[in-house]
Amino acid sequence: MISVQHPRQLRRNATANYLKRYWTLYLLLALPFAFIIIFRYLPMAYILSAFKVNNILRPPWDLPWAKNHGFEWFIKAFQNRDFLFALRNTVTLNLLDLLLGFPASILLALLLNELTFKRFKRITQTVVYLPHFLSWIIISGLALRLLAYNDGLVNIVLQRIGLSPVPFLNSPGHWVGSYVFLGIWKEAGWNTIIYLAAITAINPELYEAAAVDGANRLRRIWHVTLPGLRPTIIVLLIMSLGRILGSEFDRPFALSNRLVTSVSNVISIFVYEYGIKGMQFSLSNAVGLFQSVIGLFFLVGANSLAKRYGERGIW
Repeated sequence: MISVQHPRQLRRNATANYLKRYWTLYLLLALPFAFIIIFRYLPMAYILSAFKVNNILRPPWDLPWAKNHGFEWFIKAFQNRDFLFALRNTVTLNLLDLLLGFPASILLALLLNELTFKRFKRITQTVVYLPHFLSWIIISGLALRLLAYNDGLVNIVLQRIGLSPVPFLNSPGHWVGSYVFLGIWKEAGWNTIIYLAAITAINPELYEAAAVDGANRLRRIWHVTLPGLRPTIIVLLIMSLGRILGSEFDRPFALSNRLVTSVSNVISIFVYEYGIKGMQFSLSNAVGLFQSVIGLFFLVGANSLAKRYGERGIW
């Protein structure tokens, strides 16, 4: 008599056989998961300090709630003039990075894709990728040597040809331009890798059909390459919008000086000054939580908007 197994038992046996066959892959995932849980999720317990009395000697769950139903530090942050200036500077610099830096990566990817000389293409790709691996400390040193007002190489050349020196790093307006330019120079090549990978997935027959129909190179880029890149562009744009209120620390801190603090002090520097140096950890946690909530709002909103217009989004 042939025994018939229940479908649930069959699924269990299939799962057990699958785990026996690929257990090494799941074992490799254990270390990344442990890292994420230990260094990403467990520290979230200290988010409570944003709603508690400031005391670094006791864990936040043992502390009493702050005034104003726990929102004392949020109210103090928005009453702090330095925080409002830091918030304005953060949004302004991130918007400029998004408006100027995001299209730069796409344009660079299109230009590299159109290069036909393979050896020159590889050399060019390597050159534009390399700045990503430099720290902002190194880049700030290079910027000081090149853009200094008195003895910077660029200003020396300008003076030699009869022009006045430009205060690239000493004037607030020029500093913002230098900040954005250096950010594009550092990251545009790295982001280009993603677009070049997406271009390789476009069916080459589409280019051949467009060429047969008489489309020139610009037309092929507009009607074949850019539509093929649209899903990737949407995903990266959504992720960029999620970081609109985020702020790096090393980039503005390394490039800043006393003459441009009105535009260079961003939220990360505010947290450093008030939270680390000023020992107001509850205030810094409240500011960080505010950044995260707003970033999540932009991320979810942009993803929902993309799905509404028929795009895939990020989830």
